[in-house]
Amino acid sequence: MAELLEVLQYEWAWRALLASSMVGLMCGILGCFIVLRNMALIGDALSHAILPGVVVAFTILGYNVLGFFIGSVIAGILSAVAITWIQHNAKTKNDAAIGIVFTAMFSIGVIGISWLSRNEGVHLDLKDFLFGNVLGVENEDLWLTAAICAYVLLSVVVFYRYLFITTFQPTIAQTMGISVKLIHYYLMLLLSFAVVAALQTVGVILVVAMLITPASTALLLTNRLNKVVVISSVLGILSAVLGLIAAIIFETTPGPAMAIVATIIYLLALFLAPEKGIVAKRVIQHRVREKIEDEHILKESIKLSITNQLSFENLASKLDIGTAKLKRRILKLKKNGLFNASHLLQLSPEGKARASSLVRAHRLWETYLVDKIGLDETQIHAEADKLEHLLSDEILDEVDQSLGYPTLDPHGSPIPPKFGTPESPLFNMNIGQTIKITTRQLSNQVIKTLWELGIKPENSLRVHSKNDQEIILQDEDTIVSIKTDLARTINAIEIE
Repeated sequence: MAELLEVLQYEWAWRALLASSMVGLMCGILGCFIVLRNMALIGDALSHAILPGVVVAFTILGYNVLGFFIGSVIAGILSAVAITWIQHNAKTKNDAAIGIVFTAMFSIGVIGISWLSRNEGVHLDLKDFLFGNVLGVENEDLWLTAAICAYVLLSVVVFYRYLFITTFQPTIAQTMGISVKLIHYYLMLLLSFAVVAALQTVGVILVVAMLITPASTALLLTNRLNKVVVISSVLGILSAVLGLIAAIIFETTPGPAMAIVATIIYLLALFLAPEKGIVAKRVIQHRVREKIEDEHILKESIKLSITNQLSFENLASKLDIGTAKLKRRILKLKKNGLFNASHLLQLSPEGKARASSLVRAHRLWETYLVDKIGLDETQIHAEADKLEHLLSDEILDEVDQSLGYPTLDPHGSPIPPKFGTPESPLFNMNIGQTIKITTRQLSNQVIKTLWELGIKPENSLRVHSKNDQEIILQDEDTIVSIKTDLARTINAIEIE
């Protein structure tokens, strides 16, 4: 630590730190759009393809930072245009087109630098371009990097909406009159700027790590683009600064150290991210398995209780689990109010309602798989068992409606009514039946509605007609029309 503090007192160390931070910031922001557009290989290609521009600029202007910048940007733009042209006009795969262009340009650059280095008095080290030389950053390099960084930040702020919509909805962007190609090429221009700025810090080989890794890490932590951009930029700066510090401490090359730090941060997020991390996924999977186990216990408990066969031995045999594990699971369900507190193996009202809904879901899905999908009765149990745990009640209600509200499953077992529906809904009565409305209804609102319609409990009524919209009831004096939705909530019984 003492040695590090001593090194940071030198001016060249602060120049290196500032340059690295700005490069990390730029690459972190642009990397978000590069990764989301599946353009990671293009970023790699542009970082290699700028070498011919460096060679041409050196040949014309000598060792000139501004000349290197202009030559590199021109080479990067030409490479981006060449890649896009091949992708659109030749029968060549997209990644193959990228590989063809960047390897050709990189090879030309390497040959050019090697040729120039043989001339007397020329100090152009290929290694500095490939792996960077952040400790050799001059004031001129720093000012150029600052100007590029400011331009990139301003461009992203001004054109954020255009970048957003062309990244996620290019077709809609075209219908709105936004030129997707123009935004694409402008992003390539910004990428070329960032690559040139990164020449001194990480070099053309490792700049792709600074573009891709922080952005990929940010995408593991959040799904909102504005947050992804902020997190990626912070991680880019952090990777650059920590990498430079590690390089000073361990006396190694700064560029690779920055890439390694970025990778370590990515691996930490890969395992520990709150929702997308491996650990979080394993926890979620474990909770889902426990939820399914609990629901199986509830479902089998109510089925056995109907036949008065509910016992630990019978339940464990049905579920194919040990009695000790079953008791632990039931104690947990008891704490959640699904089993009675006074009796270990007795469902509470809440437990009965939940268990009944699970049985209803299973038997409705079995009916759907037979009636709508055309599966055989012997093929439906396992598939229905998956669906009953994973799909929502809203989808199940749609299935019930599409099947015409069946009362029996393909095996002839009764399908329990939805919780909160009457035991004997008026809508289930057939034309010609004589019925009466019971005094026991689901709510006072139903009773009030019946009173307003002139229907009194215990009155005899005949089902005159019914369809999907209404059911018509008739007594000696009047005819009453009741909407289907209301008819499903009214409790009625047949009079023999």
